[in-house]
Amino acid sequence: MADVTTARVRSWRGKLLAAGIGEPTVVKAYQLLRALMNTAVDDELIRRNPCRIKGADRYDVPERPVLTVPEVFAVADAIGPRYRLLVLLAAFTTLRFGELAALRRRDIDLEALTVTVRRAQAELQNGRLFDKAPKSAAGVRAVSFPAELLDEVTRHLEQYAAPGRDGHVFVGPQGGQLRRSNFRDDWVMSRKAAGITAELHFHDLRHTGNTLASTAGASTRELMTRMGHSSSRAALIYQHMTSDRDRAIADRLGAMIRGGGGEASDPSETDAAGP
Repeated sequence: MADVTTARVRSWRGKLLAAGIGEPTVVKAYQLLRALMNTAVDDELIRRNPCRIKGADRYDVPERPVLTVPEVFAVADAIGPRYRLLVLLAAFTTLRFGELAALRRRDIDLEALTVTVRRAQAELQNGRLFDKAPKSAAGVRAVSFPAELLDEVTRHLEQYAAPGRDGHVFVGPQGGQLRRSNFRDDWVMSRKAAGITAELHFHDLRHTGNTLASTAGASTRELMTRMGHSSSRAALIYQHMTSDRDRAIADRLGAMIRGGGGEASDPSETDAAGP
């Protein structure tokens, strides 16, 4: 272990980056090595931690694209009626793809205008899909959606959701579960058709929604609750938001939809191909 010098650590890190390994992965590997070396110092196996490369323990995440309200509706229009609501809820409730794919009919409250997250879709290495509990208690939450989307939600449940209270809200044309890999083609085509940058990932709709909610007046604590945020600290103890405040945020988002030209419509186009 004494042979591990700062120069060797720098060379090791450089080789990882040169091999095309992503910077976030290299940062995590460096952080792990540094932690191990800190333990070696504590145990008096080495005198000094060789992991002393300035900036090697940090990674600046590139700023993700943020759509305007008209751009969100442009993508929703382009993707076709079956997945239109998927795009709108991703943007205006900030649910993750896995949370949206796992939604059941009983999770939608048309009177309270809420979507309740109780589970998230996961995929095994063999390709089998299953729904699992959220990673933390904060992940189980009811999120208000703008009243301006009520007609969209109602129409989708009538025309596209699987039958029964436990039926999935989003399914493919053949009734199978929504699969991320199959949906990707629909997403890419609609993004291109809407003239949106190729850098936009579906997950960026969540980032867009958080930005819009912040603009609508949501506090940091309210945003964290709406997102289902959790951390190892005591944040969950005080990150509480009343349903009235969440409704106010959704109402402000609805005003932004009206002001941005987005309206609930009855798509008459042919159902888009999907999983």
